[in-house]
Amino acid sequence: MYLDSAYIAKFYVNEPDSQRVRAVILAADSRVTSSISLVEIACVVHRHTREGVLEASEVRITLNRLFEHVDAGLWILLPVTEPLLRRANHLVSTAPANTFLRAGDAIHLTSAFEAGETEIWASDRHMLAAASHFGLTGRSA
Repeated sequence: MYLDSAYIAKFYVNEPDSQRVRAVILAADSRVTSSISLVEIACVVHRHTREGVLEASEVRITLNRLFEHVDAGLWILLPVTEPLLRRANHLVSTAPANTFLRAGDAIHLTSAFEAGETEIWASDRHMLAAASHFGLTGRSA
């Protein structure tokens, strides 16, 4: 199962759909994501701090837990390589003009496709809508 970083962040912080997302994640045989998720998840956690949802001590605990899970193999991190970025560049440049894409989303979509995944789990409507251009089915809990 390929997950974008915002979906993985829901595993660590409480958001409206976190319980459903956690259940889907825990039921999966494997959990794959791009290594950029490490930074993107930190940004999500930081946003929760900025919004007053998490204290600084909770941020450290949350991010330490993330790295413990990475080290234990809960998350399989795919490297961001130049060939992957070139492939993402090509896919973005050939996307229909009305396709809304951010760089991180394009990296996730390309990573999922290159890893041989057929689906990408995300909650972002733009990423889910763009998934088919990358040969993927967008899924959400």
